[in-house]
Amino acid sequence: MKKFSFKEMLDGLLGSTPAPAQLQQQFPEKLNVKDFQAMNIVRHGFPHQPTALAFDPVQKLLAIGTKTGSLRLLGRPGVDIHVRHDGDPAVLQIAFLVNEGALVTACTDDTLNMWNIRQKIPEVVHTLKFQRERTTCISLPLQSKWLYVGTEKGNVHIVNIESFVVSGYIINWNKAIELSRKNHPGPVTCLVDNPVDSNKLLIGFETGLLVLWDLRTKAADVRWQSAEPLRSVCWLSDGKQFMSSHADGSLCTWSVKTPQRPVATQFPHAKTRENGQQEPCKAIQKVSWLSTRAGLLASLSPLAGWREEEESEPYVIFTGGLGHDTAGRTPSVTVMHGRTTTVLEMEHNVVDFIALVDTPYPSEFQDPYGIVVLLQNDLVVVDLTSPGYPCFENPYPMDLHGSTVTSCTYLADCPGDLVPALYSVGTAKQNRTGFSEKEWPITGGTWGTGGNSYPEVVITGHADGSVKFWDATAVSFQVLYKLKVSRVLERQRRSQDGDTEDQLAVQQVVLCPESRQLAVAGASYVIHFRFSRNEKNAEVPCLEIPIVYETYGDSDRDPPSGDPAVTVRPADTIAGVNGKKAELSLPVRCRSGPIRRPPGFHPELVCITPAVNGEPPGVISSVAVNSAYGLLAYGNESGLVIVDTVQRTCLLNLGTPDLYGPADPYQRAPRSPKQRAEEADLGRSPDSEQINGLCLSPTAGKQGGVGSVSPRGRDVQRSRSQERLDTQQTASRSSSLSSLENISSEAIVCLQFADTFVNKSESSTCPCLLVGTSLGSTLIVQVALPRSADRATQAVSVAPTGSIFRLNGAMQCIALLDCSGARIPAAAETWRDGNKERTRTPSRPTVSSCGSLSEAGGGDGQLLVLVSDKQARVLATPSHSCLCKLQITETSFVVRAEIISLKDSVCLVCYLANGRLNSYSLPSLRPLMEVEFLPLSDLRMARTFCISNHGHGLYLCSPSEIQKFTISSEFCTQLQDMVGELFLACDMPELPQQGFLKGLFGGGVRSLDREELFGETSGKASRSVAKLLTGPTAQAEQLQARVSSTGGDVGRARQAMIERGQKLSKLEDRTEQLMADADNFSSTAHQLMMRYKDKKWYQL
Repeated sequence: MKKFSFKEMLDGLLGSTPAPAQLQQQFPEKLNVKDFQAMNIVRHGFPHQPTALAFDPVQKLLAIGTKTGSLRLLGRPGVDIHVRHDGDPAVLQIAFLVNEGALVTACTDDTLNMWNIRQKIPEVVHTLKFQRERTTCISLPLQSKWLYVGTEKGNVHIVNIESFVVSGYIINWNKAIELSRKNHPGPVTCLVDNPVDSNKLLIGFETGLLVLWDLRTKAADVRWQSAEPLRSVCWLSDGKQFMSSHADGSLCTWSVKTPQRPVATQFPHAKTRENGQQEPCKAIQKVSWLSTRAGLLASLSPLAGWREEEESEPYVIFTGGLGHDTAGRTPSVTVMHGRTTTVLEMEHNVVDFIALVDTPYPSEFQDPYGIVVLLQNDLVVVDLTSPGYPCFENPYPMDLHGSTVTSCTYLADCPGDLVPALYSVGTAKQNRTGFSEKEWPITGGTWGTGGNSYPEVVITGHADGSVKFWDATAVSFQVLYKLKVSRVLERQRRSQDGDTEDQLAVQQVVLCPESRQLAVAGASYVIHFRFSRNEKNAEVPCLEIPIVYETYGDSDRDPPSGDPAVTVRPADTIAGVNGKKAELSLPVRCRSGPIRRPPGFHPELVCITPAVNGEPPGVISSVAVNSAYGLLAYGNESGLVIVDTVQRTCLLNLGTPDLYGPADPYQRAPRSPKQRAEEADLGRSPDSEQINGLCLSPTAGKQGGVGSVSPRGRDVQRSRSQERLDTQQTASRSSSLSSLENISSEAIVCLQFADTFVNKSESSTCPCLLVGTSLGSTLIVQVALPRSADRATQAVSVAPTGSIFRLNGAMQCIALLDCSGARIPAAAETWRDGNKERTRTPSRPTVSSCGSLSEAGGGDGQLLVLVSDKQARVLATPSHSCLCKLQITETSFVVRAEIISLKDSVCLVCYLANGRLNSYSLPSLRPLMEVEFLPLSDLRMARTFCISNHGHGLYLCSPSEIQKFTISSEFCTQLQDMVGELFLACDMPELPQQGFLKGLFGGGVRSLDREELFGETSGKASRSVAKLLTGPTAQAEQLQARVSSTGGDVGRARQAMIERGQKLSKLEDRTEQLMADADNFSSTAHQLMMRYKDKKWYQL
């Protein structure tokens, strides 16, 4: 007789789970810890809250800094790199080292950062932090290694950008002003090098003082004082004149030879009032004065006989300066060229702008060909060479936030024909007019050489009811197709309570990529779409399905119909006050009449959840669509709806408690006192005509049984479970909520169609709907489908089965694995356009082939994986025995959980609210990765966080940017090949030869030996001025220095040891010599003794 130990008996009684080691033997798992590495891939969209802009005219690269410390580097379309400063300080200003593969950023934390952009992922080389003064502006002359830094105290410091050391040369504010004014001039707002004389530096102070500083003599040559505060300064290319913009909306032109007053002052947008005074204007924040080349010979010069090439009218470009009292005036950029003034109105506030020129030399004619305008929410490039100044069409994906993003869906490894199909009906057919015909001018960098073998699609839902499809393969991100819900639905009038939330905002998007069926859900609507390449006009059918339930818990009154004290009433028994029909009001309305359906996704069915008796419906919390079954399911905080998309009828509309049947473990609290107001005949069920917009299935009135479950009609009653739960299963359920607690609502948060076992007694799978709730319950609704030939005429039967699984916390995801541990895909229909024959992709596993699973679970054929925001559990079906369970977290909760495929295996990935990103093997739930990834900062991130196959994921990191990441270490190694190059080695354009007359009369460019002025001869700056912080390169240098120091110590110790060895060697030699001498002495003494041994004393 076999003996059993006490532990084996206890395990048998308690139903203990097999050890993970046993599961790994039964289900071989290929994934290990080395396969996982979390890394950000690329960031797409418009930089959120931009603050600074810079352009390299030789490399054709654009840099944008933001308020959160981000730095975006843009080249040709497809070259987009994102990096970030440590500590996330706002970027004040950016300066390129033109054609040298580096740039300098000045930040609000008073740091200067040198970035190396010669590598694919730029890094900070040096960081210099000013300790006693706050930095306000920087200026870097062309091909100079000395950076001018202006401070809030009015001083100007000079920094060597090679070593990032502050020079001893300093321009103090008191020496700059001397006796020209009695008070402090304010912070330095601009520093501009003279384009023809590098010895002269123009310093602009906030109060309007302008100083032309001579660097050699260390004195001011000329001083100008404007009447208004200064905003910006710009030299003309001849170096003799400059223009300044001011806070009163004026532009002043100054000459080096006339220091007393400006040569000209103009108010470009000021209008004269009736009293003769000019209206006040807003400040002109920035101005650019750009010369152009005429290329024509002019008349004879009175001095030399011929004048050289004559300048045509220069461009004056500025932003701001509009009148204060002009209501509704939009932000603008003004272009003045000759006698024409063009105002380019912008949709958003202007942050900065830069004129695009071909030459990097400021002393040459600029000949601008475009303007890059950085707006608060957009990037605009204007073509100055085309009539009317049209804009270039922006090739970057910066219109992501055209309307607020409200949802994200990420599908990796889609069918290969999906992306071309979306492109053919979307972007390829767009004929956008009004843009410049010339090529995009920002063409720096090169594309990466690597790529993915599988396509990736991102679907974003927006607040205005639009849905956008994006090609996100590898590191690209391009819009493919756009869908508008407003073509199908129309908004109702705003409510008087001030609700401003858009009624058409998209909350969820579900796509079946095989059949190209799409479900778009808002707060109170669900629209079912089918993809078609053909255009047609048709009316869209609409179902109005209220999802409500009422609970009676008043001890003073008996509930209607003699039900128990706690009763849930489905939608077909809703009644209003005094027994009247319930008032149903629609938050949105379906458009009537035929709707033009262009090629793309065509609306096939609209389901709207109306408000009942003035109470707004709950927000739809979960959606699922299955093309093989022809079913659509969705739920909210009140209940579940299943719709037949083939016959376009509602099959099931039940409150969540009804799904439990008679084994509901919770005590339901009353929903609202007003719902239990005076009712004369609550037990009366309304007729089918009383619920507006609801229609029966063509066969529902003819056939009885479970297949006629519908919320319409007096004879169609709600279906309750026909079988009770197994006693052992009911006793083993676990939940964090006690059954005695009053539950006011239980939302449907997770839906999954699958072919699985209904209960323990089943030996084969059948179509089912797995329903997860916010209380941790997983319920099974059985679906009985007719034969394929009768699908359009025979009714579909749906009914709850009574099978329940419970976990702690709200459900996150549900999945099925086969006997080999691979995920079972949902049955899907292969897409065919028109009425061509459709084939179904089977998903049912063969039970007889499940040898290893049969051994573990006693003849089970599938593994059911349940994940809540606290726990995860793996069950064998149909026996429902628990194979493995895991407590994911105790103190936090899971924000998003997905079961994904990675390297021909499956794993569970969980993102927690505390910022951890965890991965577990399946089915053993063995930890594979636990890293600190990203703290949950706002609900936007939780709403848009997605994880898909191949370990890829994304989230909305800001209102206008999507961050893509991966947890696959294999992909991380391939990322370097996918990312493009920013810097391309090329020669600087040759400086045009100066004319004979300019060289003769000293009008050419005069150089300056800055090394002599600012180098070692100028002394050393005080250590308290700035401190060199350790960047990655500095750390490497310090480490190298430490290694060198350690190596020196080791060398000295080795040398001392060698010297000691040499001394020991000498000592050994002397010892040996002494020993030899002792031996000789002993031998001589012995011989002497033997010689006189036999002689007497008198014989000596």
